[in-house]
Amino acid sequence: MKNFEQQLHQLIAQALQEDVGDGDYSTLSCIPSTQKGKAVLKIKQDGILAGVHVAQKIFHFVQPSAQLNFFKQDGERMKNGEIAFEVFASIATILTCERLVLNCMQRMSGIATLTKLYTDKLQGYSTTLLDTRKTTPNFRLLEKEAVKIGGGNNHRFGLYDMLMLKDNHIDYCGGIENAIEKSHQYVTENQLGLKIEVEARSIADVQKICTVGKGKVFRIMLDNFLPNEIKEALQIIGNAFETEASGGINLANIEEYAATGVNFISVGGLIHQAQSLDLSLKAAIV
Repeated sequence: MKNFEQQLHQLIAQALQEDVGDGDYSTLSCIPSTQKGKAVLKIKQDGILAGVHVAQKIFHFVQPSAQLNFFKQDGERMKNGEIAFEVFASIATILTCERLVLNCMQRMSGIATLTKLYTDKLQGYSTTLLDTRKTTPNFRLLEKEAVKIGGGNNHRFGLYDMLMLKDNHIDYCGGIENAIEKSHQYVTENQLGLKIEVEARSIADVQKICTVGKGKVFRIMLDNFLPNEIKEALQIIGNAFETEASGGINLANIEEYAATGVNFISVGGLIHQAQSLDLSLKAAIV
């Protein structure tokens, strides 16, 4: 699997191709290619800053000699009116990169800010916050990176790095027992070394997984369980499996879920409910 920097390089190349196409004609038509300039990244909304590293990579992808001076870093709190960084490059580079830089940083900062609100709620609890695969196609890399910047943790990145047997897998397979046995056999025979998580929809499901899944399953997802139901499930599970609560969890009730002692809480809303924050890249006349 490609590492983060390799994946980021590919994402930037594809995003620029999508945006620039045959050429940035607005810039080509009125800006000399040799003319140099400066721009500043202005913060226009309070939150958690994310995407500074990505912005640097975007500018350097287009112009390796571009110079950036940073005043704030990823993960730092930002306030309206502050400057995140300044960039010195050809004006053509600045204009061509502007929208991609802003799209990435605004989206990532929104996710990081929302994630920080959730992680603040979990202070003092032993529960770990996870994201999900409810992401924007072809932008998952940076959305999940933003979750980490905000203090959360990534669940599986895709369908290839862990087995998660959810309700549809179980129903199509004819039940929990069949799904676990077949999946474990597949992983073993193909020497994949992948872990298996199984979704439980009821206390009866929890009991089945505990019976069939010993030595095969590493985590039980308690899907749409109420806090009192999670407590009951945890008494059955004990320390035999990791536990994850998912479904219907938000800022208003996450502490109630964390208080049950569940190991993990996954919240798809960290990404799909986050709102982009307001940033702008403005020319600085020198």
